[in-house]
Amino acid sequence: MKLTKHKINPVLSPEPKHGWENFCVLNPAVIYDEERQKFVMLYRAAGDDVRHKIAFGLAESDDGVNFTRMSDRPVFSPANEEPDGGCVEDPRLTKMGDLYYITYASHAYAPGQYWLEPYVEGVTKPPMYLDETDIRGEIMPFYAKENITVSCLAVTKNFKTFKRFGRITEACVDDRDVVLFPQKIDNKFVLLTRPKFKGVPGIKMPSIWISFREDILDYKAPELLISGKEWWETQRIGAGTVPILTDYGWFLLYHGVDDNGIYRVGALVLDKDHPQKVIARTKNFIMEPDLKFETEGIYNGCVFPTATVVKDGTLYVYYGCGDKYVGLATADFDALVKDVMKEKV
Repeated sequence: MKLTKHKINPVLSPEPKHGWENFCVLNPAVIYDEERQKFVMLYRAAGDDVRHKIAFGLAESDDGVNFTRMSDRPVFSPANEEPDGGCVEDPRLTKMGDLYYITYASHAYAPGQYWLEPYVEGVTKPPMYLDETDIRGEIMPFYAKENITVSCLAVTKNFKTFKRFGRITEACVDDRDVVLFPQKIDNKFVLLTRPKFKGVPGIKMPSIWISFREDILDYKAPELLISGKEWWETQRIGAGTVPILTDYGWFLLYHGVDDNGIYRVGALVLDKDHPQKVIARTKNFIMEPDLKFETEGIYNGCVFPTATVVKDGTLYVYYGCGDKYVGLATADFDALVKDVMKEKV
């Protein structure tokens, strides 16, 4: 079974009137607010500045298709002199109790126009970061010196004010695609990550790992969940959407990248009580880039799932398109899960 792309795609495009989002909007986190009966979207955005500063915008929708921006300014931006001081990227939203947990990728300084070659020296690495020390003469932490991806955590109740908790992954490991399960299992937080570990026997690519933590900020070593094995996931794979509990287990989408750098979408079902155990996994992808706004963008050939909402039996899948737009695909949720379960591991 394939996901069906919505006919009015993309559902969110860059806004020319706002300098901070006039170039690209992508890779959103979306959640359904039952009390207000609203789809709430926190999306990655950037303008056409040379530094390519990245922040989060906020949009809402009554029907999950037609979104209205809620602010003409970012609602969440990089924090100077923090691990996320350069940019915030690719949020995922998980609600537990009355709190919305936001996991997101970050860099110590803005990435610059990474899609252009060669990079502009002094833009991707500002002068203060070109040596071993920062502007105060202190030794730079590894994540800042190398500008690797460090994933962080923030929480909010209203998407107006946010509390930052800092790093949720190790400082010396490039790590992103961090997804938090919507409930504790055996009294532990459960996270999926995609670290770039080097020298791990049998692991040839960035893969999906899982960890269980009594303290959500404890950087205990995760264990491998899955690595790529099909032709469309030979370069790397990463967790996409927050898991949804079904009668069969935890359902989620992930992305796979082939040898040509094309991003496609697959699905997993994990054991309800032991999510480190994979019950089912799609052999074939269920969505690929085939529309112009997916195949021509900052990154050509990319569908990147980052959020799902189930409402009235329909699965709404929100995804980044070519690093430029936000797209929407749908499916009959029960039918899709049953199809995935036909491919038991």
